[in-house]
Amino acid sequence: MSSVRRNEERLSMLEKTWLMLDAFRPTGGPLRLVDIAHRCQLPKSTALRLLNDLTELGVVVRRDGRYLLGRRLFELGSIVPLERDLRHAALPFMHDLFEATRETIHLGVRDGLDVVYVEKIRGHESLSLPSAVGGRLPLTCTGVGKVLLAYSGQELLDEVFSRPLRRLTPRSIVDAGRLEEEIGQIQVQGLAYEREEAQLGNACIAAPIFRGGRVVAALSVSLPVARFQPARLAPAVKTAALGVSRVLVKSL
Repeated sequence: MSSVRRNEERLSMLEKTWLMLDAFRPTGGPLRLVDIAHRCQLPKSTALRLLNDLTELGVVVRRDGRYLLGRRLFELGSIVPLERDLRHAALPFMHDLFEATRETIHLGVRDGLDVVYVEKIRGHESLSLPSAVGGRLPLTCTGVGKVLLAYSGQELLDEVFSRPLRRLTPRSIVDAGRLEEEIGQIQVQGLAYEREEAQLGNACIAAPIFRGGRVVAALSVSLPVARFQPARLAPAVKTAALGVSRVLVKSL
């Protein structure tokens, strides 16, 4: 909200509190009071008052003059039904996929125009990737994101194509026509490919996870582009995603 400070009196206490918690993205802290107030575009006095309340509740922790997200948020987040069921269903297949590839495995869901990572198994020799559990990246710049975009319906596609496409690297797709063509290929093949679009030197391949006839998540393998062999990886990724889908269907 670029006009938060100007319209502070119009924000409810709940909205201000959410702005405060959202300011801790993507690492969870530690952050100084001045940094949090700046990110929220709220006066320091308002930010301090809210932080004191959140600290008393255990939602935020104060350590060495800085603030971090507290354990109570982790406890609540771990029981969100969809993500909890999804992680429980996916983890055995993610471990199998890791054993087969020895590369980094991601599980992600869509939130608005972003992919949010709900689980990650890091490869032993992987690059330092921009993804993190609880973190988010643009749908259009990642394999997981492009899968979710391809299966989310025309309304979302129209919204994405109506905006400038975000660029994370010089190889990010910013041409709507090219992205639309790639989305069509994903819908036919059931696989999405990404080469250095989120981070230079890295590539990934992703497949959709279905539940009740709709895509609820996507699974991917990420690895250095020098080791990227789509023909070898595609069957393993598809098989793992299909396995998760079958488990989720049984849980309906």
